[in-house]
Amino acid sequence: MSFQGAARAALRGKSFVRGTLVAAMVLSIALFVSCQGNKKVPVFGQSQNAYVTLPNSGSVLLVRINQITGAITSESQTPQVAGTSPNGVALLANKFLYAANSQANTVSIFNVASDGTLTQNGTPVPDGGSGPSNAVIDPSGKYLLVSNSLSSNVSVFSIDTSSGALTAVAGSPFYANEGPGDILVPAVGNLVYVSNSAIGTVTAFNFNTSTGALTPVAHSPFYSGPGASGLAVDATGSFLYVANTSAVNPQSSTVGNISAYSINATAGATYGDLSPVDGSPFTAIAGSGPTALVVDPNNRFLFATTPGANYSIWCFTISSNGQLTEVLNSPFSVAAGALFAIIDSKGNFFYIGSPSGIQAYTYDQNTGQPSVIESSPFSTNGTPPGKMVIAP
Repeated sequence: MSFQGAARAALRGKSFVRGTLVAAMVLSIALFVSCQGNKKVPVFGQSQNAYVTLPNSGSVLLVRINQITGAITSESQTPQVAGTSPNGVALLANKFLYAANSQANTVSIFNVASDGTLTQNGTPVPDGGSGPSNAVIDPSGKYLLVSNSLSSNVSVFSIDTSSGALTAVAGSPFYANEGPGDILVPAVGNLVYVSNSAIGTVTAFNFNTSTGALTPVAHSPFYSGPGASGLAVDATGSFLYVANTSAVNPQSSTVGNISAYSINATAGATYGDLSPVDGSPFTAIAGSGPTALVVDPNNRFLFATTPGANYSIWCFTISSNGQLTEVLNSPFSVAAGALFAIIDSKGNFFYIGSPSGIQAYTYDQNTGQPSVIESSPFSTNGTPPGKMVIAP
């Protein structure tokens, strides 16, 4: 054999060895992932962090969502602090997490590490109100807003984005009518909406994004219905939906309905006012107690969840004028809950808070039909969850 031929043969041999080694490595990884499947260990790079408050434990739980299956794995939990009862939770850019402590009337600040774990950031900040229940960060990431159910107001804090520190804005807390509950800041416009369960209304504010101040819109509050609770807004910011948990529907055995409003986005004296959509309120053909609402990221479906498992998930399509039409086979008789309803940003997985943990579903992108994720519900360390937020 010539020198050139021997060299070519040697190179072919090395290529063969390299190919064999690569194939072996791929096979080993595949076998490892397969073997770990029964343990529900998420594959590196295929999990997403989420955080769940645990009011009864006085702590916040880190969970990981398998982005392939939607299954949830419980990870670390912050140290339990008696007398806090964290409920509302908000996350800023995977850097800081805020938990509203409904019993202690404070807000805890946590640093978020690169692996998602939490460490306390200083001492909790006085809320300024009583019974802080829900929390949200405005789209600019400059402010944290907290509804205070016992003192009937909303606290607003400016956020130091380098340290996570909170400073109450001038005038905070702002009166929000009796028993403010859910709080929502649409992604478009300078508006804030708060539900008032005890009086069946929605309180609406103009939101000054330069100062953080809240001022009531012209005709606020707006009547919605008995037990007004969960809020949702469509992706365009044009329509607001309110779950009226205990509303009575004439000539129907269904208890509860959903009010739909057009949001006035025209600058002027009535900016932010709410006008009922034709046909509102909307209800399901059966079921009772819609409480939590969520719109899917594709802006096609509105889901309402209720306690229990009979006629428990209501699903509607959203028309261009904001009207709701119940989908075929809705309401769905599967396990649900009234603590929260959340869909991941890609619209793949649907999570519901219930006393037994987190109920988990995928849903058909064309029909809205939910399908149970294997091993659902997922335990939240043996205690009911409060609220949940999913990292971007």
